[in-house]
Amino acid sequence: MSSARAQLAGIALFAVLVGCVPLATKSGVALNFVMMALYATLIAQAWNILGGFGGQFSFGHALFFGTGAYIQAIAQLQGGINAWAALPLAVAGAAGVGLFVGALSFRYGLKGSYFALVTLAFAEVFRILALSVNFTGGGVGLMVPLRESAANLQFASRAGYLWLVLAMVVLALLVTCWLRNGRFGAYLQAVRDNEDAARAVGVNPFRVKLAAIGLSAAFMGAAGAFYVQVFQYIDAGIAYGPAVSVEALVAAIVGGMGTLWGPVLGAVVLHLLSDFTRNLFGELPGINMVIYGTVLVVIVIFLPRGVAGLGLSVRQLWNAKQGGRHD
Repeated sequence: MSSARAQLAGIALFAVLVGCVPLATKSGVALNFVMMALYATLIAQAWNILGGFGGQFSFGHALFFGTGAYIQAIAQLQGGINAWAALPLAVAGAAGVGLFVGALSFRYGLKGSYFALVTLAFAEVFRILALSVNFTGGGVGLMVPLRESAANLQFASRAGYLWLVLAMVVLALLVTCWLRNGRFGAYLQAVRDNEDAARAVGVNPFRVKLAAIGLSAAFMGAAGAFYVQVFQYIDAGIAYGPAVSVEALVAAIVGGMGTLWGPVLGAVVLHLLSDFTRNLFGELPGINMVIYGTVLVVIVIFLPRGVAGLGLSVRQLWNAKQGGRHD
């Protein structure tokens, strides 16, 4: 079986196993954990498309998340649009913002820490704008009325939301599989490794990076729309604050950047740690950020390839020790 077929089979198996969770248990705690782990996987996979495969580290992916969330809420509250119809608008709006930021950044050759700071700055600008205008609810935020119905994209149990976010995650995994095996993915990784060399063989780095940020932003917008439907509320702090950006990049880095299953593993690890510390310390303000920072430092030092690269790191360490003994 080829690598691509094996990956597709793995994605299909993942979809079936996770999709059967609501059939195996009715526990609200278990379903909520799986749902939120999938949500974290979605934002991590979105960041991974640009940061892991494209090498463009973003500190402000909340910019796209918040845009999708606000469009989803505003379309329903002020436009009278059904939630299902609002969802593609949220995705398209977030992708549009991504293309705008990418066009400005990549046109002037911004990359590395400069690009990271630009995305962070845009997220902060949008946060201030959301606090200043009326149609976003200002500092009060927006509350989507509860009308439980599958037709309104509001489900009576966590099972419906779990299947919804699972579908989004599976789509993100399929896109990632395409990046790992397709021509565009090869272009994107070539640009990540050496832009000048990629340009020399006919790759247009600007277009490739622009497409990557648009794709990444689209999935973040979908995550924002999902958040609104689950919690029926959004404000500037949630939408454009640092928490979403940090969770997305930490989960991707901890799991393994530029890999198919790394963001999934990273999201599960972080949510297990989050639940454990919440039970241990209660709702202590900022404890999740402390944990994320600590885990990130440990992973970068001891597992630079993330959890997904643990096997390779162990094999290399073992081979190095064996080589030392022979010497």
